[in-house]
Amino acid sequence: MNVGEMGEFAGALLILTGAIASIISVFGLIRLPDVYTRSHAATKSSTLAVLLTLSGAFVFFLFSENFISVRLLLGIGFVFLTAPVAGHVIIRAAYRSKVKLADISTEDELYEKIHGENADKAL
Repeated sequence: MNVGEMGEFAGALLILTGAIASIISVFGLIRLPDVYTRSHAATKSSTLAVLLTLSGAFVFFLFSENFISVRLLLGIGFVFLTAPVAGHVIIRAAYRSKVKLADISTEDELYEKIHGENADKAL
């Protein structure tokens, strides 16, 4: 097995790992109780899945065709920077729209930060 074949195998393994991470995030979206935990599953694992898939494509093309794709590198950087921020902004908007936490949630730390520690917990 030469270096090119090993690079192609590494790229394919990264792409497969990204696909598995994407499937795991789907289970999180289905099973978790509220919008906050679902968004956590969607943002974190889907970001990881996309980054692994794009990285795998970059490695595959680098070793199979000796091609450095600037578009893939820009895509990796763009997803790495924007996906977590977008997830945070969406959840902040849901919180400010007074979307209820799940019944199993025990503490709302952001409420205490915004309204003070002695604030009434009735939303």
